[in-house]
Amino acid sequence: MATTYCDFVANKGKGSVHQTYHDLEYGFPIHDDNLLFARLVLEINQAGLSWETILKKKDHFFEAYDGFVIAKVAKYSEKKKAALLQDPGIIRNRLKVEAAIYNAGQLLMIQKEHGSFLQWLDLHHPLTKEEWVKLFKTRFRFTGGEIVNEFLMSTGYLPGAHAATCPVYKKVMKQKPKWSQLKKGKH
Repeated sequence: MATTYCDFVANKGKGSVHQTYHDLEYGFPIHDDNLLFARLVLEINQAGLSWETILKKKDHFFEAYDGFVIAKVAKYSEKKKAALLQDPGIIRNRLKVEAAIYNAGQLLMIQKEHGSFLQWLDLHHPLTKEEWVKLFKTRFRFTGGEIVNEFLMSTGYLPGAHAATCPVYKKVMKQKPKWSQLKKGKH
């Protein structure tokens, strides 16, 4: 049995949706609020399911959720919510759909208060997993420990996305911001 995602991809996941995600997205920093929101929604939707299911539906998620444009999702009507709950291309779970809409509204408030979701994340970095989970639970819905951990690991805020021996690890490290410079406002 593979002990890391890197091991899994090198063995059973080679040539699959996992390899593309592992090689090009997992652990890499995301600098766009809408894409950060998309990753959060995808992680929420993975709860109780396989990540492969989410990866296979990812393109349709982007289509169904209007490209994860936060301002659009935050304004979804009951009619749009009903349409999402009937869409077989996504996960049709009422709590997960409602969480996406609610969380979009929370992100609009965060953008107003802090300039962006990215800046809010950077402001709080570094925190332990437990501190992040507590923080997320004060703002968002459907953000338990594993969801928050995977979201933050997949976006570079928590370590562990790649083994140090993985060829992708060095690429990720080159793209990670220097957090001390971010704290001083030197993007």
